[in-house]
Amino acid sequence: YVCSTWGNNHFKTFDGDIYQFPGICEYNFASDCRESYKEFSVHIQRALNSNNHPEIQYILVTIKDFTAYLRPKLAVVDGRIVKTPYYSSGVLIESNDIYTKVYAKLGLTLIWNQEDALMVELDSKFNNHTCGLCGDYNGVPIYNEFFNGVASYNSITYGNLQKISKPNAKCEDPDETQAIPSCNGHRDECERLLTSSAFADCRLRLNLEMYIQACMQDKCACNGNEDSFCLCSTISQYSRQCSHAGGRPGEWRTQYFC
Repeated sequence: YVCSTWGNNHFKTFDGDIYQFPGICEYNFASDCRESYKEFSVHIQRALNSNNHPEIQYILVTIKDFTAYLRPKLAVVDGRIVKTPYYSSGVLIESNDIYTKVYAKLGLTLIWNQEDALMVELDSKFNNHTCGLCGDYNGVPIYNEFFNGVASYNSITYGNLQKISKPNAKCEDPDETQAIPSCNGHRDECERLLTSSAFADCRLRLNLEMYIQACMQDKCACNGNEDSFCLCSTISQYSRQCSHAGGRPGEWRTQYFC
């Protein structure tokens, strides 16, 4: 099961909820939240880059007693810069110009494109044991993330709850009343993009509707400002997840598109 974040503030939990959260602080992305001994945690620092697009500045991965600090093209383990591929105590870190990947024997895989897109895949032994932006992994969408039996949360309230409080951090929580309105336009265009022949092998591997919804949100959020980040990040996420699920997406980028 995969949890991911990409593009225009999109998040997809282990249980399959897709939501948008624009916070720019450090957050618990996915952690083992059992009381006793926590086996792993993944924290992310979100920020806006020079083009005002969301990106992940760094990732902190803790696996038992092992800690890695990951930046684009840089890995620091227990305080010292390491050359990749790096292997130690059941954790492998690989990195090239495009991706940073972490494989941990305890059942965690992390893949980051060193910009906006991160995915974490977890062994099912962590079912019902996680917390963070990725949710509780109990197999039930919405429950316990956005609805806990008593109160329902919007995505911004939920996201703000995952902030790592650091005494000197200067970052504002996004305003809960700014939750993004749903967007119904652009469905035909998004559907056309995501069902093009390049993605024929992806159709049965992924939940197409989720990506159509995310693409529609992007089109609305971009307000006709057709920069490639706005349009392409959800399509490239669909392509990445398709490959990760064992599919073979074709070449969908053209010289005119993305």
